[in-house]
Amino acid sequence: MTTQEGPAPVLRDPDSGTIPVRAAVVREKGQPFVFEELDLDTRLRPDEVLVKVVASGLCQTDIHVRDQNLPVPLPAVLGHEGAGIVERTGSAVTSVAPGDSVVMSYQACGHCRPCRRGQYTYCEQAFPINFGGSRMDGTNALHSRTEEKDGEIHGHFFGQSSFATHALATERNVVKVADDLPLDLLSPLGCGLQTGAGAVLNSLRIPAGASVVVMGTGTVGLAAIMAAKVVGASPIIAVDVVPERLAMAAELGATHTVNGKEEDTAARIAEITGGGADYVLEITGLPHMLTLAVDALAPLGTAALIGGARAGAEAPVNMNALLGGRTVRGIAQGDSIPQLFIPQLIDLYRSGRFPFDRLVKFYEFDDINQAVTDTKTGATVKPVLRIGH
Repeated sequence: MTTQEGPAPVLRDPDSGTIPVRAAVVREKGQPFVFEELDLDTRLRPDEVLVKVVASGLCQTDIHVRDQNLPVPLPAVLGHEGAGIVERTGSAVTSVAPGDSVVMSYQACGHCRPCRRGQYTYCEQAFPINFGGSRMDGTNALHSRTEEKDGEIHGHFFGQSSFATHALATERNVVKVADDLPLDLLSPLGCGLQTGAGAVLNSLRIPAGASVVVMGTGTVGLAAIMAAKVVGASPIIAVDVVPERLAMAAELGATHTVNGKEEDTAARIAEITGGGADYVLEITGLPHMLTLAVDALAPLGTAALIGGARAGAEAPVNMNALLGGRTVRGIAQGDSIPQLFIPQLIDLYRSGRFPFDRLVKFYEFDDINQAVTDTKTGATVKPVLRIGH
């Protein structure tokens, strides 16, 4: 059983003022996170959920935003793989209640055409609602507590901003989970793990016996490899330039590994597959790797872009290769409906078929900048920050 301790569950109260929170703030492009005491407005809107954060995964997307490769306004509180305990809910919330353990995930508007079709990951408002630094109406629940700090603090990152002791989410992006597994372990399920596994299980529905190439063996790639093993894909080829990551990929289900620094990747894929792969998952976000992914396909194969690239990045594609029935598509969040898919991943973990705990290394919240360094050097696959108790 978990032993998280926190404030006793409270009654619904949408007019409760503000609470102080400690948050890791990005104030300048490429600079370290700095800790600040902020005020969080807890006058909840009907669909909002106040969560006491226990832990949050650190994702490459957080680093990309810190470095302004993605245009999120600064200063900002990031974090989008949060998990914690519900403290308060808005008047219209019915799926969670104070005291519930929850994992937080991406945000969607719920009203546009893709959302009405249940395709929430392709919400027409996906970028502003996840990366805009505010609610959709431009308001913000986070505020500086000291006069010498100029300007607004941007929050609501992925509808949560979980690099803080409390987060303001919505009913749409919280997932109730059982309390017999530690929340610090479950927190990465809200983004990277569901993206990689969902690409295999939801988006592509890869069948048994299909050949799969995974380019990039970080959290997303290793999750995809574990999911490919679950469905019985073969061969499963991991491509990376970090030997330790390739070794882990082999332990988690890859039948072959290719070191892109030491081998001709295209030639090795052709050799292993007998001419080309049925599916290539491109996760590095590097333009030349997407070109390679298309070139590595067998006729009727599919190349899927999963990794986020720099804003404006473009990749050349052999147009004639597409005439062989080859497909190129993008995938967001593994086409996952978190309330349905995260429990499935937890069940796979319980059965020993999705051992994502092998990827995780825990850090204290104060060590967030060390976690960033370890992620960028490849020393850690999936850092998780322990924020509360």
